[in-house]
Amino acid sequence: MPGPVPIRDAATVVLLRETPDGPSVLMGRRGARAAFMPSKYVFPGGALDPVDATVGFAAPLGPAHAALLGKLAAPLSACAIRELWEETGQILGRPAHWPDAPPGWRGFARTGHRPDAAALVPVFRAVTPPGQPRRFDARFFLARADHLASDPDNFDRAEDELAHLHWVPLTQSEALDLPRITLLALREVRARLDDPDPARPMPFFHGTMEADIRP
Repeated sequence: MPGPVPIRDAATVVLLRETPDGPSVLMGRRGARAAFMPSKYVFPGGALDPVDATVGFAAPLGPAHAALLGKLAAPLSACAIRELWEETGQILGRPAHWPDAPPGWRGFARTGHRPDAAALVPVFRAVTPPGQPRRFDARFFLARADHLASDPDNFDRAEDELAHLHWVPLTQSEALDLPRITLLALREVRARLDDPDPARPMPFFHGTMEADIRP
């Protein structure tokens, strides 16, 4: 019998933008053959890589936000920015020379930027329920598209992990085929728009979460 599926640390970016259709978030669809959440619409994100702990930021995560994440604050915020870059081609960074960028970050560095973690706000945490082929302890970061150093409508530099990258109005988001955790994160984003208090606590969902997704 196989042993328990290990839980890996991960980071996700909920990129928020004002559009003519109201507040919208950037989402894409995972491939039908993906081992984890096939064909589901998700935010850009992925597992923490050891190299993320070696990144030098143009600006670090804010002190209050870093306190929420403890010793993983810097690596997780780097992971979020790296995954956003890889999966969408969007640059959350500030102009800077970065000649010694580590492997995995050299493409980002060639754009002439260093990562800007000050643009990130941790808003949600969730552990993938048991029974999935992969499990993650994911921290969701909210970032405003105003902080991007790239064209928010240009996805030419994106890798092919996510298809149909587009801005989804929050009012239409629940019509998509979403994982439960993504649905919960969307509801937290909407709640924060109604209650922008910076001291709002960060929800943490784990277990089966069935009770947590009822309207």
